[in-house]
Amino acid sequence: MKSRQILILFIGLFIVMVGFGIIIPILPYFAESMGATSLHLGLLMASYSLMQFIFAPIWGRYSDRVGRRPVLLLGLLGFGFTFFMFAMSSHLWMLFAARILGGILTSATLPTAMAYIGDSTSERERGGGMGLMGAAMGLGMIFGPAIGGYLGILSFRAPFLVAAGLGFLTAAFAFFMLPESLPPERRVERAQRTRRPSLWAALTGKLGYVFFLSFLIAFAMGNLESMFALFVEAKLGFGSAEVGTVFTVVGIIGVVLQGVVVGKAINRWGEIWVSRAALLMTAVGYLLVTRATNLATLILFVAVQNLGSAFLNPSLSSYVSKRADAGQGTAMGLQQSFMSLGRVAGPLWGGAVFSISYHMPYYTGAAIMLLGFIGSLVFLNGARVPAPQAAPEGET
Repeated sequence: MKSRQILILFIGLFIVMVGFGIIIPILPYFAESMGATSLHLGLLMASYSLMQFIFAPIWGRYSDRVGRRPVLLLGLLGFGFTFFMFAMSSHLWMLFAARILGGILTSATLPTAMAYIGDSTSERERGGGMGLMGAAMGLGMIFGPAIGGYLGILSFRAPFLVAAGLGFLTAAFAFFMLPESLPPERRVERAQRTRRPSLWAALTGKLGYVFFLSFLIAFAMGNLESMFALFVEAKLGFGSAEVGTVFTVVGIIGVVLQGVVVGKAINRWGEIWVSRAALLMTAVGYLLVTRATNLATLILFVAVQNLGSAFLNPSLSSYVSKRADAGQGTAMGLQQSFMSLGRVAGPLWGGAVFSISYHMPYYTGAAIMLLGFIGSLVFLNGARVPAPQAAPEGET
């Protein structure tokens, strides 16, 4: 795969995740200035993931038909346009309209980018490519909240305008520099275009357990992220500064691992064994977080959990890409759909059990990952790819 293509995809996903993170410190205040309540804020956050849950498979399947490039461009343009809508909003209903439309359009970006990697890499290179995309997203989630916080000092609208500009700039860059990865002869045949696999059909298919695992991982992460600030405040008396420090340090570690180590680990041990080890490590990390006694141990224990996640997501994406029958875009879209569903349900569960005990979101996260590991021993099967293969036709 050409380094230019990797760079453009890396930048595109980085920008999308910057946009996702940029709203974290600003959206509550921006929405409250328009009369939003805590219920409105929860609905604003959930509406985005819900739209991704619905539309990610649709965009992925569409990219199998028409190619990756037009769908990626649409996603990037939609990103820029909906963030401009955010900046121009003056009423609460406008924020909801921008958020919902943003979920619809930007859901075209991630599954299509992952499918692009699948088109453009050999099976030997697939894990490394997925790891690099994970690193791009990790970097975006590190810089996004920081950019949003600092620009928010100028005005609540400034972060959204900057994100919109970056989205349009990336779309223009991709338009002139990013070639198509799926030539017409490799696209889904006309007879297959009418097939619209349901989520139930996906769950009962040969990749069903991987899709289920993707839901569980996102669900468990929703427990950690949604309740983390309240957890460390209740347990250790920490505030936003300490929370920011934890996520920054841990995020940098995750980015380095995904960009450098993950591909090598997958090539040596295969997606299945890397995924199993990562599930166990993540479960241990969730339990360790409840044992933190100061900032140093908190960073260390969250890093253990994040280490597992850094290996887990690229490994599963590589597994799906190598074993997809219905097309790379369709398979990646279905995986992202299940993850989006987990991001909707996870915070709701975390908020409910936090009222019982501030440790409960992490205990349930550990239990979910442990169950996922046990299930992987039974349902996650297939031989790893032990040797390099030729790159797809047209790759240089």
